[in-house]
Amino acid sequence: MVDQHATVASTTDEERAIATLTMAFADDAVTRWVLREPQLYLAYWPRLIKAFAGEAFAGGTADTIDDHGGVGLWLAPGVSSDDEAMGALAVEAIPEEQQEEIFTFMAQMAEFHPQEPHWYLPLLGVDTMKQGRGFGSALLVHALERCDRDHLPAYLEASSPRNKALYERHGFEVTGVIQAGSSPPMWPMLRAAR
Repeated sequence: MVDQHATVASTTDEERAIATLTMAFADDAVTRWVLREPQLYLAYWPRLIKAFAGEAFAGGTADTIDDHGGVGLWLAPGVSSDDEAMGALAVEAIPEEQQEEIFTFMAQMAEFHPQEPHWYLPLLGVDTMKQGRGFGSALLVHALERCDRDHLPAYLEASSPRNKALYERHGFEVTGVIQAGSSPPMWPMLRAAR
C-alpha cells in the first residue's frame, strides 16, 4: 500500500484528470471494443468521460492521488450520468454496423445498475506509467470510507479480470456478466452497505 492519501480534485483539475483516464483506458478491452479506432478513441473518449462521470467534478467527488497519477470519479446517490449526451456521442462516434451490439451492451449495463440509493464508480484509472504502485487501492480505500460513513452500498462495473480481482479485495461482489455479441465481458459489482 502506498503512503499517500487520495485527495479531492477540484474542478480546475478536470483536464488533467481526464488526461489520466484517457491514458489509463487506452488498452481497456471494453472501452476499445466501443471505440476501436485510435483516432475515434482519442477524439471521443474525453468527451464520453465528461458525459459518463463529469458530475463528479461539480459534486466534489473526483478523487486523485499522486498529482493525478490516479483518478477515481464517483457519482453520489441521486447523481447520474448524462445518458442523452452519451447516446448522442455514441451515435456520432460508433460506425453504424457496430451500434446495435454496443447499444445492447449499454442496455445491459442499465439493467444491472441498482435502483436503491448508492455510490457509483463509473471510472477509476491510473496512468500507465504509474500502475502497480497501489494507487488504485488507495483511491478505493478513500472513497469507500465515504460510502461507509453514509452507510450506503457502492456499485461499479469491472472491465477486466485484473480490475475485478482488485475490487473483490475491497469487498465488491460480482452480480452478473454484461456481454453482447463480440464484446468482452464486463462484471457488475456491488459492495454492500457497511
